[in-house]
Amino acid sequence: MHKHLTLGSLPKTSLAGLLITLGIVFGDIGTSPLYVMKAIISGGNSISEAFVYGGLSAIFWTITLQTTFKYIIITLRADNKGEGGIFSLFALVRKRAKWAFVFAIIGGATLLADGVITPSLTILSSVEGLQNLNPRTPVIPIALIILTGLFVFQRFGTKVIGKLFGPIMLIWFLMLAVLGTVQLSGNPEVLRAINPVYAYRFLVDFPEGFILLGAVFLATTGAEAMYSDLGHCGLKNIRITWGFVKVSLVLNYFGQGAWVLQHTTDAVNGWTNPFYAVMPGWFLLPGIIIATAAAIIASQALISGSYTLISEAISLNFWPRMKINYPTNIKGQLYIASVNWALFFLCVFVILFFQRSSNMEAAYGLSITITMLMTTALLSVYLNQKHVPVYLIGLLLALFITIEGAFLVANLNKFLHGGWFTILLGGIIFSLMYIWRSGRKIKNRFTNFVKIERYFPILKELHTDTSIPRYATHLIFLTKANRVTDVEAKIIYSVFNKQPKRAETYWLLHVDILDEPYLLEYKVTTMIPELLYKVDFRIGFKVQPRINLFFRQVVNEMVSNREIDMTSHYDSLKKFHIMGDFRFVLVDRIQNYDFDFPPREQFVMDMYTILKRMGISDVKALGLDTSNVVEETVPLQAETLTLFTWEPETRYRMPHAG
Repeated sequence: MHKHLTLGSLPKTSLAGLLITLGIVFGDIGTSPLYVMKAIISGGNSISEAFVYGGLSAIFWTITLQTTFKYIIITLRADNKGEGGIFSLFALVRKRAKWAFVFAIIGGATLLADGVITPSLTILSSVEGLQNLNPRTPVIPIALIILTGLFVFQRFGTKVIGKLFGPIMLIWFLMLAVLGTVQLSGNPEVLRAINPVYAYRFLVDFPEGFILLGAVFLATTGAEAMYSDLGHCGLKNIRITWGFVKVSLVLNYFGQGAWVLQHTTDAVNGWTNPFYAVMPGWFLLPGIIIATAAAIIASQALISGSYTLISEAISLNFWPRMKINYPTNIKGQLYIASVNWALFFLCVFVILFFQRSSNMEAAYGLSITITMLMTTALLSVYLNQKHVPVYLIGLLLALFITIEGAFLVANLNKFLHGGWFTILLGGIIFSLMYIWRSGRKIKNRFTNFVKIERYFPILKELHTDTSIPRYATHLIFLTKANRVTDVEAKIIYSVFNKQPKRAETYWLLHVDILDEPYLLEYKVTTMIPELLYKVDFRIGFKVQPRINLFFRQVVNEMVSNREIDMTSHYDSLKKFHIMGDFRFVLVDRIQNYDFDFPPREQFVMDMYTILKRMGISDVKALGLDTSNVVEETVPLQAETLTLFTWEPETRYRMPHAG
């Protein structure tokens, strides 16, 4: 029977829970008014009432169909024990659709790539508002200072200032709603743009209309990040809060549209951002401060989301193991230094390369459309496994692929204007994920399991053979064998052949990464009483496998239940009741020089080896105490050889060489 520990809990549906949701979930999509309307207006050949109405209608129905219908109503139901995101969605379907890993790593790679643009764009857009006060304001240095402070602060976590995120975002959305309402009060006719006919005419009557769908799409880019944050806040909190967020966003977009119609000449000036133009002069500085705070919160959400994505990729064997820190005791909050500084340097490059937010808009959104298409593909597989009628799945696929396909084609116009950057970055990340997974698959082909019961007599003899020095009191091997009857041949080779390892007690630890996000269970099987035990850990894919800590907890519980005596077996220590020593042995397989793969597999294995060196060792990844770990290597193909044991009256003849 598995003993388990349930980890963490979601914020309850209350005012506090809704406030937390505002601060965590809606930063990305909530800051889109900073640049969406500006991008549409600057891309128009001429500004007319029909053009503005069409752009507003396209924004409204994009938010309604993509964010509300696809994500809020449908996709958020595809939760993995409360967790969301493209990797969690893949974990739900991978047992029956292993081939779907391609969709998962493409979507995860493009989501990470587009996440590099978000902090740069939102922070730079907010700081550019200072040029409305003074055109000579050094925007780039200020943005870089804010960005540097944001990334430096990551290692300390957001437990303290995180409590301010919700109230700040509440002020932000109230500001959006009030500013939009004030503008609409002078021109309420703009609300007619809710009619989808205007969106249709926007695409048909204006030559640039279809291309500008790339700018319209920026209004919904945060929907995928919202799905990823499902586990932090819960379904009900997100759905309830979204009603308030959507109203605030729509009011502000339509308010900006009303201002554009009244100030057509100013609107076509590339230096004028309708978002700041709707603010009264006396409120401009406070508005910029609030916008910058919201941009920082949105950036924080994307940075934290990148840590989570990489952590999930590691657990799903899509990424090399990396050192993960937990700066606070808040569920799900983690910090990966290498990811943090890689993001930082990429964001700095983006700001220095593109210079202005208007240039970044061209790079933004292209790769996230690919992420959304991959989510649609995985969602269809999930719905099929849930026995949703095929015709209904077909209708949903047709709708979402049509919408997202149109956005993808429109965004391809951005490729030469900056979109190449996120596609290139996403392609690199995808290649690394694919190579890492493929390399593991190749290595696993050489894993050979044997029946452990066959070696019980030899193990008992080794245990009592005093002519061999005691290697350790408790000797622990990590095994991948799911069955209690099996063990890898490499472990048998290490115990009996590599160097005979005599111990008082042998342990086999098996770690099984589950599709459930937060779960920790273990089961102890006594294979030879007082000599050989197997411990099976069942760990959720979002739980850091700190095996040393988990194993000690298991041992302590066995001692308290009098299932095992952990007192040292050395005579001089036993009488003082000193606990026996532990030693972990990790056996790795490496390719030896007299064995070559086919060219393609050899390339994959060479790249896999390089990636493995870039990551951390299994010792650190599993949370083992380096002072009592021995790492051994065996030839990769050695496990395909048959291991013979000596039996009386039996001789084995070596084949004649040559």
